[in-house]
Amino acid sequence: MKYVILVPIYNDRESLKLLIENINNEVKDLNHEISIVVVNDASSQQILDTYPNIENIQSIELINMKENRGHARCIASGLKYIFEKKEFDFIIPMDGDGEDRPEEIKNFIEFSKEANDKSIIGERVKRSENLFFQICYQFHKFLTLAFTGHSIKFGNFTCLSKSTVKKMLDEKSTWNSFSGSLKKIEKELVSMPSTRGKRYFGPSQMSFFNLLKHSLSIISVFRKTVLIRSALFIIFYILIIKSYASIITSIPLVLLLIMIYSISSLALRENIEEFKNSLTNIHDIDKIK
Repeated sequence: MKYVILVPIYNDRESLKLLIENINNEVKDLNHEISIVVVNDASSQQILDTYPNIENIQSIELINMKENRGHARCIASGLKYIFEKKEFDFIIPMDGDGEDRPEEIKNFIEFSKEANDKSIIGERVKRSENLFFQICYQFHKFLTLAFTGHSIKFGNFTCLSKSTVKKMLDEKSTWNSFSGSLKKIEKELVSMPSTRGKRYFGPSQMSFFNLLKHSLSIISVFRKTVLIRSALFIIFYILIIKSYASIITSIPLVLLLIMIYSISSLALRENIEEFKNSLTNIHDIDKIK
């Protein structure tokens, strides 16, 4: 079977080099064809490097983009490129900084053998961030479940079948939110436990603001459900506080309205025409192997 590992990268050359070396070590005993496609999201630093230890990897391509369009769109463009240009059975998107652990690639491959063309998600069972971030992350999951009805406990680190990739390329929300789009189009996903690793170099790039934006982007995929649930909440809440109306009791309503405005703004990022034309943003391709 043929597996293509998709790695979005931005200004993290050292981490990418170590990641590729670790992937090479992890797949050496696998009787499958493993390739890597790296999407360089218009980094300001030189990403191309030497990779001496890649004997177990079939091919490595570095796609250099003209303009930086963000992490989700970087992955979406990579999916489109691989679907149109490469032969594959599964695509494994993973971050290039070490937080998605290369040793779990073997687990994805084992699960895929019994998945019957279903896609596999790496459900986070353990994280490595500080306590404050983990509390925020739990709140993110609660918020998503409360307003969308979906429990989304996975990120980009997944193993996508070809049929799933095709569906994602036809879904405009893929251009805005990877995990939200995947949850929307696939009702049956195989779950595999996954531990969040530590960055190879430097602190985590996922700040509180980025986590908030990530959460709202996922929620925006299910905005119709969100609007219905929000309307019901507003009606119910007003009935409860009508005898105790004050500035303090109105705060939840204000926050809810801000959230609705935010997800409506983020939903405008969904653009199927931009998605279809995303490969025109490719500047050049370095074939490393």
